[in-house]
Formats: sequence, structure tokens, C-alpha cells
Amino acid sequence: MERTPDRLHRFLLERAGVSGVLVQLEDAWQEVAGRSAYPPAVAALLGQALAATAALTGTIKFTGKLSLQLHSKGELGLLYTECNDEGRVRGLAQWREGIGAAVDLASLAEPLLAVTIENAATGQRQQGMVPVEHGSLAQLLEGYFERSEQLPSRIQLACAGGRAAALILQPLAQAGGSGGADPDGWNRVRHLAATLTDEELLQLEPEQVLLRLFHEENVRVNEQRDLHFGCHCSRERVAAVLRNLGRDESEAALQSDGRIEVTCEFCNAHYHFDRIDLEQVFSEQPEPPGSDSTH
Repeated sequence: MERTPDRLHRFLLERAGVSGVLVQLEDAWQEVAGRSAYPPAVAALLGQALAATAALTGTIKFTGKLSLQLHSKGELGLLYTECNDEGRVRGLAQWREGIGAAVDLASLAEPLLAVTIENAATGQRQQGMVPVEHGSLAQLLEGYFERSEQLPSRIQLACAGGRAAALILQPLAQAGGSGGADPDGWNRVRHLAATLTDEELLQLEPEQVLLRLFHEENVRVNEQRDLHFGCHCSRERVAAVLRNLGRDESEAALQSDGRIEVTCEFCNAHYHFDRIDLEQVFSEQPEPPGSDSTH
């Protein structure tokens, strides 16, 4: 049977007064995972973060992109995932040699975790810091919603077998977050969600997941959005980076063959600039087509 494509599902549990987002990724996740030889522990965390980032876009209405970014001085130096309102996802991670079989976020040296929303319509950039305490990435994000939005959340993330998935549940705002007209709705939904295994979240079709958990809660799917891997790198963006570096540093980066090669870490596209290209970058003339990029 043909699998459901990578997709975000926004749904409402009408009886309980709870909203939810379900994301399952396969092709997009494998595109991201295949860009580098990630150790298993790094790959698992990156897949969870990618699914979480896509799911977080389903909890807000905006035009732009949302990113999840972790920096540390420990064994996991960088984790970055991004999803925009059109369903384009990308991500990467950087790690140090000797990373263990599992990554304990709280044990990393000076970890900084942030959720950033860049609204293309308004030009505003909103960033929220997530305290990195003991717990999984899902638990850290639950704490983020509790602190920043005063909104209780149930989040489950999974990544295994070439697939990544996320489930986010939140009570509706009315009645003080008690679950709308049903005061026990939120507690009931949380207990039902706790019975879902990672394997079920990853392998069952979305309709099966919702039916398996919430068949008595009057499930209504409000939106479905396709998700896909995509990168917005371009020759013009690379030229802007070189321009920011300055002429001296850019010329110093020229290799023995007289060219600078810049490789996008997200999609492995290669961009080449020779001395003539650099002169045009730093002139006031519009950016020329220049050398081709290869994907």
C-alpha cells in the first residue's frame, strides 16, 4: 500500500476542546539525513527536531519560517532545523569526535536552545529561549510553552527506521485551558496520548493514529499541508555573504586554482567565484550570472 506523503495535519478534538498537530516525515527526513554521515545519536535528535519544527508551524498562523537552533560547547556543537509556511524543511547538525551513543542535552557544555519565528509579512523576528534542563527535546519544548505561553502541552517526538514524526496537543484557550466545555477533556486526552508508542507514531497512517487514540473525541482535521525538503540558498545569497566578509578576506580565500568554492551545508550545492566574479561582487553593478552552481 502506498504510504501517505510527508504531511502536516492540524486537527481538533471537539469533545475535549483540544487542538493538535501531527507530522510524519520520510522523504524529507531522508534527504536531510543523507547529507552527512550522522552518528546514530545525532541523527535521532536531528530527526526529532526536524519533525518538531514542522509541527510547531502548525500551532501558529504566519508567513515566513520557524527554526529550532541548539548551540553548545560540548559534543554536539550545532543543531539547526527550519520549516517555512510553504512546508519546506531543512536541517543540519555539527558534532565533535567521540560523541556517545546518546545525547543528553542537559549535560552539554553551555547549551543554548532557541525557537525563532521570522515573519516575512511584517519583517519581525521573534525569538524565545528554551531552558536546557533535564529531559528530552519534547519535554524541553513542553516547558517552553508552559513558560512563554502559559499553555500546557503534550509533545511526542520519534525518529527511527528512516522516518521522523511529531505529535503536539494543546487545550483550547477558552475556559482557562481546561478543555472547553469538558473540564476533564485535557486530562483525558493526555492520558490517551500517553498510550501511543513511538513505533505507532512513526508507522501508522495519520488517520489510524487519530482513530487509535481519539475515536470518541470527535476528531476534525482542519488542515493538511504537504512537507518537502528544500533549500533557499542561491548564488546571490553567497555573494552577499562574501560582500559581508569584505574584499580582503574574500580574496584571501581564493584557492590555488584562482577560485573560491562555497558549499551549502544544507543541500551540498557548490558555488564558484573567480577573481572576475569577486570584482563584480564588490562593484556596484547587479550580480551577474557568473559560474554555474551544481547540486
